Amino acid sequence: MTGNSPIRRIAVGADHGGFDLKERIKSHVLQRGFAVEDCGTGCQEPVDYPVFARAVAELVSAGKVARGIIVDGAGIGSAMVANKQPGVRAALCYDVSSARNSREHNDANVLTLGAGLIGPSLALQIVDVWLESECTAERHLRRVALIEPLPSTPPASTALAQRSSARGEERNLDRFSNQDVERIVQRIAEMSGVSPLASGTTSDACTNAACALCKVCAETNPELVRQFVGMGADRIVHQPGAGTIPSELAKYIDHTLLKPDATAAEIEHLCAEAAEHGFASVCVNPNWVALASKRLAGTSVKVCSVVGFPLGAHVPEIKALEARRAVREGAREIDMVINVGALKSGDDELVYRDIRAVTEACMDGRSLCKVIIEAALLTDDEKVCACRLAKRARADFVKTSTGFGPGGATAHDVALMAQAVCGTTIGVKAAGGIRSFQDAQEMIQAGATRLGASAGVKILQESRGLTITE
Repeated sequence: MTGNSPIRRIAVGADHGGFDLKERIKSHVLQRGFAVEDCGTGCQEPVDYPVFARAVAELVSAGKVARGIIVDGAGIGSAMVANKQPGVRAALCYDVSSARNSREHNDANVLTLGAGLIGPSLALQIVDVWLESECTAERHLRRVALIEPLPSTPPASTALAQRSSARGEERNLDRFSNQDVERIVQRIAEMSGVSPLASGTTSDACTNAACALCKVCAETNPELVRQFVGMGADRIVHQPGAGTIPSELAKYIDHTLLKPDATAAEIEHLCAEAAEHGFASVCVNPNWVALASKRLAGTSVKVCSVVGFPLGAHVPEIKALEARRAVREGAREIDMVINVGALKSGDDELVYRDIRAVTEACMDGRSLCKVIIEAALLTDDEKVCACRLAKRARADFVKTSTGFGPGGATAHDVALMAQAVCGTTIGVKAAGGIRSFQDAQEMIQAGATRLGASAGVKILQESRGLTITE
């Protein structure tokens, strides 16, 4: 939210199921400079959610606060209660795109969240986007007026409407295809059922993560681990200096086959190896995502696909479509290549939009986004700039190289990238030229938290003291 924003006063409320998340949201928005009206509840003793949802909605309806945020177990009941109040437009949001859409298209003035459906980190991202977005397009303002005008709130200013045209190109990325709509409907159905996310379980959380290998984070910073679990993490970052190199490397490795002449039989063999050794993922070209997803169904191994590969010269909209298609077919991780030429030309905003288009597609599909910067083509300053743009776009990882460029991963590049994203939850993936256990150790010591290697089986066997014959 910009410092001159008129939205400065917010009401928050929750029942017992949403109390903890409400407290985190309250602290977060206070730190951002907002005034907060806390409508309760003040503890975890069982209460009735309509009481607190109504209290928030009444303040918004009366014009005493600009917006309201309500949290209960699922967010559905609170939205129903709030929408009974005159002038209130309450929206249940479950990801960043629905938050932005509720503001830009519907001018929602109350946000409801389900503490049992999303973790605290995602919730704070949703809150930030919801507070920062505005309804400015004339067609949306006209349609909002058809819902029910809010007497206490003046219409959007002419300045806001003018500013919307400059943002129009970026908002075009948020338009959904029919397939996207079908996927969202399916997600809503899942969340209202008994899926792991809806039931609040984290079956793939810390127990299968790097803490099981080094235990450093769990021993010295348990709150950090809780934050990761709240995000639904299944791999915990192993930062430079955080203890000894783990002897078990499988969970660090993305088993990779990206050669253009790879056959279906080779992809199936890749998947079988990944399942046998328990690798983090298999990384394949987009045309093999559906096959890999089918072969790895029921295993812990994720499917990763590449986007804009290997040159990165596609326009942002095409990369976003490519990512959405891969996610629909089962990819849970996306490795996208940045527009290297734009970066070297100094067009940071294009590089940011390029990355952001893919990260949003990944967020919508609950998938990880790894940003390949192709370090061998960049100066050190450009490498740092690329990492900062990836951080700004909320990527999950930065990655050294495609393996198709003039050079692969180096310990220097990994250390530089790790420093650039230090203090965040962004990981560093080293890829290209990692062919031995010694190579893997050097990368992890430099700060890599993931390794991309087609020689994954060989590396794992070497880590167990086995002699490998080429």
